[in-house]
Amino acid sequence: MEVKAVFLDRDGTIIEDVNYLSRLEDVKLIKGTNEAIELLKNNGYKVIVVSNQSGVGRGYFTESFVRKTHEYINTLLNNKIDAFYFCPHKPEDNCSCRKPKTGMIDEAVKHFNIDKENSFVIGDKESDVELGINAGITPILVLSGYGRQYKDSTKAELIFENLYEAAKWICQKDSTA
Repeated sequence: MEVKAVFLDRDGTIIEDVNYLSRLEDVKLIKGTNEAIELLKNNGYKVIVVSNQSGVGRGYFTESFVRKTHEYINTLLNNKIDAFYFCPHKPEDNCSCRKPKTGMIDEAVKHFNIDKENSFVIGDKESDVELGINAGITPILVLSGYGRQYKDSTKAELIFENLYEAAKWICQKDSTA
């Protein structure tokens, strides 16, 4: 059976973007993130984080630090994140996993048997919106993080103040479907 999912960007969407996060003590959830993820989980969504982490490729931090960061974030969120996928490559590496390419989503779709038609990609950058478009999944731009600078030029039809507002809309839409 296919399941529905919400793919979330990490920095600027669920945690504050501190530009190449390299210390656990700098991890701060954006207000409403815990409630948003709880709402999505209670409404039957898999919650999957997809994140570009080029700091690994640039030598700023290690893949094991990224994994440790994800474990820490999931602890803050009461272990409600179903999976974390990240791209450790630099933009010039031209890999298939760096957003807006769909490698991370393709892997998750196979692993979790995801129904793309009833799923969403949420992020604060146009690369997140383009990821959704490229993967055939409805994209949502949130205005947290860098979102405001894309607001007037985004290809996203759905724009919300933050993850919590997006989650409320998704779950209300579900209840009327």
